[in-house]
Amino acid sequence: MSNTISVVKTSYFKSRLQEILRFIALDSKNRAKQFKNSLYVTIKTIVDMPYKHRKSIYFDDENIRDLVYKGYTIIYELDKIHNRIVVMGIKKYREKI
Repeated sequence: MSNTISVVKTSYFKSRLQEILRFIALDSKNRAKQFKNSLYVTIKTIVDMPYKHRKSIYFDDENIRDLVYKGYTIIYELDKIHNRIVVMGIKKYREKI
């Protein structure tokens, strides 16, 4: 995969992230904003080393990976056909899908 890889966030990921951000914002709106910004920066780094993160524990596919971030698992797929990374979901670490 080359540096022309795009990162696509599914509507499911965006919806789940909004739920998490609303929960964090109950304690601190600023912390919720920082969490989101920091998470997006971390997601952008996937393109540099897409196989850096472990093979997903939820799927039996080498191209589906788990990025563990601050107690959450971000599940993404390496879509080699379309030269992109698809961020599929976010969940509390070890939570059932």
